[in-house]
Amino acid sequence: MRILLFSGKGGVGKTSVAAATAIRLAESGRRTLVMSVDPAHSLGDSFDIGGGLFHGKTSEPIQAADRLFLQEVNINHEIKHYWADISAYISSLLRTAGLSGVEADELAIFPGMEELSAMMYVNQFRKSAEFDIMVLDCAPTAESLRFVSLPTTLDWYMKHIFNFQRGFLKAVRPIAKRVAPVELPPDRYFANIQELFDKIQGIDAVLEDPEITSIRLVTNAEKMVLRETQRAFVYFSLHGLTVDSIIVNRLVPPEVSDPFFEGWRQSQASIVGEIEEYFAPVPVRRVPMFRREVVGYERLRELADTLYEPGEDPAAVTRKSTPFEFVREGGRYEVRMDIPFAEKAEIGLFKKDDELVVEIGTIRRHVGLPTTMAGLEPAKARLDGRKLVIEMSQGK
Repeated sequence: MRILLFSGKGGVGKTSVAAATAIRLAESGRRTLVMSVDPAHSLGDSFDIGGGLFHGKTSEPIQAADRLFLQEVNINHEIKHYWADISAYISSLLRTAGLSGVEADELAIFPGMEELSAMMYVNQFRKSAEFDIMVLDCAPTAESLRFVSLPTTLDWYMKHIFNFQRGFLKAVRPIAKRVAPVELPPDRYFANIQELFDKIQGIDAVLEDPEITSIRLVTNAEKMVLRETQRAFVYFSLHGLTVDSIIVNRLVPPEVSDPFFEGWRQSQASIVGEIEEYFAPVPVRRVPMFRREVVGYERLRELADTLYEPGEDPAAVTRKSTPFEFVREGGRYEVRMDIPFAEKAEIGLFKKDDELVVEIGTIRRHVGLPTTMAGLEPAKARLDGRKLVIEMSQGK
């Protein structure tokens, strides 16, 4: 199975790009599921599905075309089926605090529930081999990062806190019930957590395997959007996921000659140049602005024809490693970069804001730094085989 995640800043067109990709894959003969992980679902709208096709069937794959299935994860459905004990306990605490029943039920839907529910479906379909390819239309960038980090976070909690917390409360519950100002979680609350963890176990290795999972970042040629795309690239790399393409959407097409758009064209050309320089060697795809809104199956097919060359396989594995990785060994931080383009060369290093700029001959690479390393300066560098290892330290 292949899993393709489409992420990007809200409003850049990632749902349309994900849907178009799914159409191309289904038409190539593979059973394809495109799933919306965004709480503000727009997948059905993108396909212009009316008549209440999703009504009453949320969280179940709906067939939209031959070998093409759609799914929108609905948290209210998930709570009833998977989160019942956890949600009931949180809701009871909120009612104790004075909230009405409806308010308590609404607030009992806490951040991460929807993403974790989607993760369970991904793992379930992976194990059942019901589909050949899964295309995930992710939430805006911040929520997407939480989505991919959840397995690691939950695994740490289960290994280091869960058993102690469950055992401790089981021991003190008879006494604590008489003195605690709030209701303590029952054991079925912990059993519910264990059940949820079992359903996603192993998904972290799947997400980090480039033979299975690839990230596609959708962006626009605008400075503010580009900055968020750069940060997303850094943090997906930090989590060990492979970004295999950048898709620049809604470019002013060359046939538009109206002077009104000339300023936009020049600005977009400049930013596309920045994008190609920053993300190299990750390929950058360019998608023009369409004359009409890209809604409905046929318009999405047109978008697919623009995105992919005839005969091109959108699910092909084109990258198997991240261009760089961040490592902490003891008190030392390192940035490690693949440099297949240089064996021995003069290396230039300098910081620009929160970016590390590496120059090797005439080639320049920009590396956005995570928050923990943004205040450090490049101290020294060495070539280790086909990797450039840059040691970072506090500036003088």
